[in-house]
Amino acid sequence: MPEGCAFVIFGVTGDLTHRLVIPALYNLAEANLLPEKFCVVGITRKEMSSDDLRASLMKGLHEFATREVDQTVAERLLYCVTAISADPGDPASFDKLRDRLVKLEADRNTGGNRLFYLATPPDAFAPISRELGRTGLLHEDPGGAWRRLVVEKPFGTDLKSAKALNAELLKIVPEHELYRIDHYLGKETVQNILVLRFANGMFEPIWNRDHIEHVQITVEEKLGVAHRGSFYDATGALRDMVPNHLFQLLSLVAMEPPAHFNAHAVRSAKADVLAAIQIQNEADALKNSVRGQYVSGHVGDVEVIDYRSVKDVKPDSTTETYAALKLTIDNWRWAGVPFYLRTGKALGAKRTEVAIKFKQAPFAMFRCTPVQELSQNYLVIGIEPVEGISLEFNSKIPGPTIAIDGVEMTFEYKDYFKVAPSTGYETLIHDCMIGDNILFQRADAIEAGWAVVQPFLDAWAKAGGKGLQVYRAGSTGPDSAETLLTRDGRNWREPG
Repeated sequence: MPEGCAFVIFGVTGDLTHRLVIPALYNLAEANLLPEKFCVVGITRKEMSSDDLRASLMKGLHEFATREVDQTVAERLLYCVTAISADPGDPASFDKLRDRLVKLEADRNTGGNRLFYLATPPDAFAPISRELGRTGLLHEDPGGAWRRLVVEKPFGTDLKSAKALNAELLKIVPEHELYRIDHYLGKETVQNILVLRFANGMFEPIWNRDHIEHVQITVEEKLGVAHRGSFYDATGALRDMVPNHLFQLLSLVAMEPPAHFNAHAVRSAKADVLAAIQIQNEADALKNSVRGQYVSGHVGDVEVIDYRSVKDVKPDSTTETYAALKLTIDNWRWAGVPFYLRTGKALGAKRTEVAIKFKQAPFAMFRCTPVQELSQNYLVIGIEPVEGISLEFNSKIPGPTIAIDGVEMTFEYKDYFKVAPSTGYETLIHDCMIGDNILFQRADAIEAGWAVVQPFLDAWAKAGGKGLQVYRAGSTGPDSAETLLTRDGRNWREPG
């Protein structure tokens, strides 16, 4: 059970708070995992009454809850909500925020522990943090009360900005109290990668370049850009997904076994992997990447307009909505094993998975049988929409002759565990409250990830529209993405 605290949300009227943060807090309340002495402080730019904020959050909870809402639990949670206005452009408002928060903490007997959650656009991280630092709201209390700062992704827009943001925030709050949140790490199947690898004696001995041929990491989305044209056109698929979501999956798959299951050891092992990824020059970055942009089409029964026709997107935009990369890791475990990453919007299916391709068995033993080729051996970790693990291997077809076919052995979470639907934020918010930062990125890992991505950003910026492939909405992406693998004698794994 976490200690009593004030949960202070900047951006409380925004989509993220309504869609994910409040439903996650509700799920924690329903599971009796919130502190007994607790208050939620919603920071608004304009004056707003606490009653109006509670009504708005209640409406959002009923719309976005992952399970049936128990009105008693919801009312008990939202009774803890207080609205306070503050704007980083108005320093005096933060002085008033400090005074009101101190009084509220005394009234609610929270012990002075504070969790500041920045559910805001990234350009607000530094201004808000500066004011929290200036007013002393983030300063550690000599009496033992803790202060923690949670920031959403994206953390920076390139290597230079990520370093600058790290430097600024770490002047205000120490690393152990800074929580860079990535909701992918709240997913059960992502966390299960650690358990799969290190709690089973059968996998770790073959988890290396001697037995694994290559690794594919796929994050495909059916949704287009929708109403996020302005943000997305300045960001693109590479910045939006690769340094955070895809690199989190890559680091969990490729990390060395940590000496201990604690935050320092696990985060160090993950950072070491990202630091070992080969930094490519711009010429190699162009050779080992594909970028695409969708044009009109149908995703299922839904018609999707051209990306360039989306509101707030430049009519001549060269921003990619699809990105695929080939990366290599320069260490003893993974030398010579390529990691293929792909992500895109407005595709024909929603899918997030990690596919580990094992090396082919020698074929000589079956050269006199009517077998044309052996099926490929994959271990597939499904994250969305199917949560589970499947192993693809060869088996004999029943009959008097030796005929071989590929079969699949599958485990799905829903079949084995009674799991209540969640937002993916419950574990992360709870960890913030108890001070466990094992699932949060550290400064060195953030910067190592951006260092890998930077050559691709630079090469694509210089190339402009040259090399940008188009693909139809509802398809599997640009054709050139297949070439990224076929030139190596491989193919993307597609679900059967």
